[in-house]
Amino acid sequence: MLLTRLLNACHHFPGFVYTDARLCEEAKSIEIDVRPRLGSKPRCSGCGQSAPCYDHRDCRRFEFIPIWGFAVFLLYRMRRVDCQRCGVTVEEVPWGMGKHTLCKAYMLYLAHWARKLSWKETAQSFHTSWEKVVQSVEYVVQWGLAHRELGTIRAIGVDEIQYGKGHRYLTLVYQIEAGCVRLLWVGKERTLESFGKFFTLIGKELAEKIEFVCSDMWKPYLTLIEKHCTNALNILDRFHIVAKLNLALDEVRASEARRLVQDGYEPVLKKSRWCLLKRRTNLTPKQRVKLRDVLRYNLQSVRAYLFKEYFQQFWDYDSPTWAGKFLDQWCAEVMRSKIEPLKKFVRTVRNHRELMLNYFRARKQFSSGIVEGLNNKAKVTMRKAYGFRTFEMLELSLYHVLGKLPEPKLTHTFY
Repeated sequence: MLLTRLLNACHHFPGFVYTDARLCEEAKSIEIDVRPRLGSKPRCSGCGQSAPCYDHRDCRRFEFIPIWGFAVFLLYRMRRVDCQRCGVTVEEVPWGMGKHTLCKAYMLYLAHWARKLSWKETAQSFHTSWEKVVQSVEYVVQWGLAHRELGTIRAIGVDEIQYGKGHRYLTLVYQIEAGCVRLLWVGKERTLESFGKFFTLIGKELAEKIEFVCSDMWKPYLTLIEKHCTNALNILDRFHIVAKLNLALDEVRASEARRLVQDGYEPVLKKSRWCLLKRRTNLTPKQRVKLRDVLRYNLQSVRAYLFKEYFQQFWDYDSPTWAGKFLDQWCAEVMRSKIEPLKKFVRTVRNHRELMLNYFRARKQFSSGIVEGLNNKAKVTMRKAYGFRTFEMLELSLYHVLGKLPEPKLTHTFY
């Protein structure tokens, strides 16, 4: 049959040959017989060394990549070997692994599509089970992690995302260098112990070679980064700094809006939240009109908004010295404004002044933009599956999609 000729050409293994193929119309499957070549010795599944054949077991079925809607099975009568090291054991076959019923080529095939579709959609598309898709992804991820080369890591970004109800978080560490953007590590929970496992993974020598680290202001992150990455510039996350400033502005607006209603004044701040928080270039025509009306009033919210807009000039500097002078001047003006939420933000900024200026010392090469983009991809991965019930499944999926892990090489690429 032509199918056996094709398999012998593109899915060939030394010592084995495809002999016959049968179409089973009732079962809608194709069965292909595999036999060892005459004179070939089996290999021990324990140590991988050649050993004499002891006896044969019953015929075993390995599921192969389906063809034209037909399930394909490789039928092979496994040999037992008499190994001097391992004793009598079952032979190792190059197209299968352990007790898995799927061929390696089929597992790679399913894992490839599971990166594009959800695991459930992949199983439905190829008329297989969700469990087999999970086994395929697990095989590819475990092989990739075992053969991954970390090399010299120059820049990393660390952040957390929520993955379930009840404040359940993941700690994610990315490599964010030019030409190498990938997920390095996934940690369960947002704790000091969890993040510490990453540095245990890479070791002291590799951690000391890290030059740049992007993180937020969370104290456990800063403590461990200072302890392990002794030669690195810790660059505070620009996204979280702006987010904290926007949170302070929104607190001013909300409290003042309630006070105006209680005192019987016109509710001029009603429906003005996004007019004050968004960038002026992103405002809709209706929001522009609303913002213009609000800015006519002498309100704390208006002064807080002007401080927020003035702060954006901080990111335009190139020199850390001049950026520091601007930041000190801005903080001094805010402290005289008597706007308590902004004064609280200033105290936070002053505590982390040097870490904020590291953004300019790194010549603006690294920021949290890459990290936030990768976090969005991680959230899309979780949303595509409508959530994962266990951390282990979520970890597999994130490594599979974002880890850029190496994959086993086959004699032929089927996808």
